[in-house]
Amino acid sequence: MPETKKRRYKIFKWITGVLLLPFFLLSGIAWFLNVKSRPLLTEQIKTLLYKSTDSLYTISFSKVSTNIFTGSAALQNVKISPDTNRYKELVALKRAPNNLYTITLKKLAVQHFHPLTLYREKKLQIEEVLFDKPEVFMVNRQLSFNENRAPKPIKSPYAFIAKSLKEFSIEKIFFRDATFNYVNKNVNQFDVFSIDDLNITLVDLLVDSTSFEDSTRLYLLKDVLLNLKNYEYKTPDSMYKIKLDQLDFKASTGLLNINKFGLEPRYDEMKFGQVAGYAKDRFNISMNDISLSGINLPLYISKQELRAKEMAIANGFVAVFNNNNLPKQQSESRIGKYPHQLLQKIGAPVRVDKIQLKDVDISYAVYNKESEQRGRISFEHTSGTISNVTNIDKVKAVKPIMQASLNSYLMGQGKLDVDFKFNLAANTGDFSYNGVLQNFNARVLNQITKPLGLVRINRGNVDKLRFDFKADDFGSKGTVGFSYFDLSVALMKNDPTKDHLVKRGLISFLANALIIKSENPGPDGKLIPVKVNYVRPENTSFFNMIWKTLFIGVKYSVGITEEKQNEIKEHIAKFKAMRESHNLRKQKRLERRRQRELELKNEGR
Repeated sequence: MPETKKRRYKIFKWITGVLLLPFFLLSGIAWFLNVKSRPLLTEQIKTLLYKSTDSLYTISFSKVSTNIFTGSAALQNVKISPDTNRYKELVALKRAPNNLYTITLKKLAVQHFHPLTLYREKKLQIEEVLFDKPEVFMVNRQLSFNENRAPKPIKSPYAFIAKSLKEFSIEKIFFRDATFNYVNKNVNQFDVFSIDDLNITLVDLLVDSTSFEDSTRLYLLKDVLLNLKNYEYKTPDSMYKIKLDQLDFKASTGLLNINKFGLEPRYDEMKFGQVAGYAKDRFNISMNDISLSGINLPLYISKQELRAKEMAIANGFVAVFNNNNLPKQQSESRIGKYPHQLLQKIGAPVRVDKIQLKDVDISYAVYNKESEQRGRISFEHTSGTISNVTNIDKVKAVKPIMQASLNSYLMGQGKLDVDFKFNLAANTGDFSYNGVLQNFNARVLNQITKPLGLVRINRGNVDKLRFDFKADDFGSKGTVGFSYFDLSVALMKNDPTKDHLVKRGLISFLANALIIKSENPGPDGKLIPVKVNYVRPENTSFFNMIWKTLFIGVKYSVGITEEKQNEIKEHIAKFKAMRESHNLRKQKRLERRRQRELELKNEGR
C-alpha cells in the first residue's frame, strides 16, 4: 500500500513537471521577448513621431512596459512637444502647420499591436491607443502659405518612414476626459480658452504609400468624433454661466448636435442690475435640439473658421429684462451693438448659410420706476429662417445682407410676420424691418401698455398693424398703419397709498372724448399710415428701439400725438382754473353768509 502511494506521488510529480516545463519555457520566452521588444518599441515610437512630423515633434516618457501575449504596451509620464527652432525652419521653408500642440499625460496605453507583423513585414499595426486624461495645449497662428491647402499634411509622412516601415496604422486613438487649451496668436491680446472633459476619437489613421492621396481621408484619418458632456463656463464679467449639455460631432458627415445650450444669468431679474450697478439688459437664453450640418472641420482646425451649411434650433426661449429703476450708465454706449454688429466683432470667422428656427419664445420685459411695475411683451412660437450669417469680409463683399424672415404670435394671440434685413458691411449698422400683425384683442397689450405707458385698454379689436422701418445706429424712421375698432382706454397713475395703478378719471374722460379715435379707418374709410422718426439715445438697446418705434406708431395712430396731449393739458388747465374760480366764489359766498348771520345775531342782543 505505501509503495502504491509512493508510485502515485512520483507519477504526479512527473506530470506536474511535464506541464510546468512548457509554462516556464513560455514565460521565459515571453519575458525575453518583452525585454527585447521594449527598446525596439521605444525606438520605433520616438523615431516614428519624429520622422512622420518632419522633425517637428518629439516624445518623451519615463517608462515603457510591454506584454507580448496581449500585444499591449504602456508609456508613463508622456510628453509630446514641438521643437520651436525646427518650427521656425519650417516657416521659412513654407512647410509649417498653422497649429502647434503640446500634449502631456500620466499614461499612454497601446492595445493590441502586432509585433510579429512588425518584425516580419515592417508594418506597425495597432488596434487602439488611449490618451487617458491628457492636457492638450494648442497655439494657432495663421500662415499665408497654408491658405486653401487640402486637409492633409504638406508632405506625405510615408516619405519619412519608408526606409524603416511599409505601413503604420492605428484603428482608433482615444483622448478621454481631455483638457483642451487654445491660444489664438492672430490677435494683439489673447486669452487661453479652455475646455475640460472633452472626448476625442480619431478613427483609422493610416500612413502608407497610398493614404496621402486618398481624398476620403482627413489628415490621413477616416473620421474624427468629438463628445462633450455637461460643459459649464463662467463669462469674464461673472454675470452669466454658459452651459452645454451633450455635444456630439462626426467629421465624416459634418454634423454637430447639441442637446441643450444655455446662457444663464447668475442673479435674478431685480438683483442683476444691482450687481452690475446700472440698468443693464439681462439675457436668459435656453435652446434645445441644436444641430449644425455641413461643418468644414479642416477649415476650423487650420484657421478656426466655423463654416456650416445649415443650423437648426428647436424649442427654446430668449428672455430680456431691464430694471429702469436703476440709473443708466451714461458712459456705456450701445452704438455698434446691434445683433449683426456684434456678429462682426466675434474673434473667429463665422459663416452659416441658413439658420432654421422652430418654436422659440422671445420676450422683452422692463421694470418701470414711474409705475413701479414690470411690463412684458412676448412673441411666442417663433419660427422662420435667418440666412447669410457671416463676418467674413470676402463673403460680405459679394453678399452683404443677412436676412431674417420670421413668424410669431404676439402674446400667444396675434399672428406676426416680420422681415429683417441687416447690412453686414455698413459702418453705421444699417438695417430694415417690416411686417404685419393681425387679428387680436387689444386688451392683451395691457401687459406692457399699463406698466410702461400708463395706459389701460378697456376694450378694442385689432385688424392689422403694418409697419415698415429703416434704422441705423442713430435711430429709426418709418411708417405704422394701425387698423382697429371699438377702442376705449383709461389713463393711469401710480397712487403711493395703494399697491396698484389707479385710473385718472377726468383725463381719461377727456382723452376718450377729445383724443382717442375709437376706430381706424374712420367713417371715411381711409387709413393713413403715421410717420415715426425715432432718435435713438446712445444707451438704447436693439430690443428697446424696436418696441419704442412700434409703440409711438400705435400712439399716434389712435390719436395720442404730442399736439393732442398738449391740447388735453390745456383743457385740464382751463378746467382747474374754472374749478378754482368756482371754489373761490363759493368761499366768498359762505363768508358773506356767515357775516350776515353774525350781524343778525348781534342785532338780536
